[in-house]
Amino acid sequence: MTRPIRFILLALGMSILLAGMWGGLLRLGVALPSWLELSVPHHGVLMIGGFLGTLITLERAVALGRWWCYLGPAAAGLGAWAMMLDAPGQVGPALITAASVILMADFAVILRRQLTAFTVVMALGGLVWLVGNVLWLAGWAVPYLVPWWAGFLILTIVGERLELSRFMPQRPGRQAGFILATGIYTLGLVLGLAWPGLGAAVMGAGLVALAAWLGIFDVARRTIRQRELPRFVAAALLSGYAWLALGGVLMVYYAVVTPGGDAGWVMTVPLAGWPYDAIWHCILMGFVFAMIFGHAPIIFPAVLGIQIRYSPLFYTHLALLQVTLAMRVLGDLALWPLWREWGGIGNAAAVLLFLALTVS
Repeated sequence: MTRPIRFILLALGMSILLAGMWGGLLRLGVALPSWLELSVPHHGVLMIGGFLGTLITLERAVALGRWWCYLGPAAAGLGAWAMMLDAPGQVGPALITAASVILMADFAVILRRQLTAFTVVMALGGLVWLVGNVLWLAGWAVPYLVPWWAGFLILTIVGERLELSRFMPQRPGRQAGFILATGIYTLGLVLGLAWPGLGAAVMGAGLVALAAWLGIFDVARRTIRQRELPRFVAAALLSGYAWLALGGVLMVYYAVVTPGGDAGWVMTVPLAGWPYDAIWHCILMGFVFAMIFGHAPIIFPAVLGIQIRYSPLFYTHLALLQVTLAMRVLGDLALWPLWREWGGIGNAAAVLLFLALTVS
């Protein structure tokens, strides 16, 4: 009975992914039919809370195997579509917030079963998502909330990588380094509520520290020397860590020395403009989607109960993502609109190619 439900919920998440990408391309100025016009202002919400919120809560539901856990991905997916269809009131945000509440209930069960550093960090990711959603319902502007929504993804991913790092030789400083990097990043999130410039600088430093930790201690350093699927997964992960580090460096730079020359430490608004686009796409496309590309051949079989055969063609969408994201970031930073636009089109093409190859 649960397998058809999993297919339906995964299809719901993929529909939000496509709608979110459509809105992102319209936002870049790409000449497309203006279907689902509300996908433009809600692009970030759709991609994080809608698509990835559905995907992550579905993965937790499958792992726990309890019927009520499936209410999480259903709420996230329906909430995203409610926003695109302009449902009255706060229906969409309330449903996505409900999904984050159910995810925290999932983690309450998980932590009772297994209280470890990695489960605590992943639960912290869920809590960060919930806090961001509560602030959203309270009327906070989206630019203040994006760091919290992104923190949900970052902490979930690094928590999972901490779990797998147990299979690496235990080197001095592994646990302490991870706790320090995660602590710096989380402190930046909190500081950003009152002092956005200072918070961004601290948060960026935490991202660089997390990327360095992953580059040193993650199992991908070993599996890159293997063949076929393990090597592809490692290549995707290592590329993602590089983008995470770059996003952190740019965040520190633009928080301290803003394009207008003002001191970022006293900024009263979050980072904005094209540098904002570059920073968050380094993190959300370069890091998060590289993780999706690498983990999909492992997670999809676990969620759907089907096998995905490895193909060397998987490197095509990974390489396309790297090249086009570099174009987009360079276009953002150098104020080259054509590079920015074509980079964004290439990002969408990489995701579509990934879906096509995975399905085929």
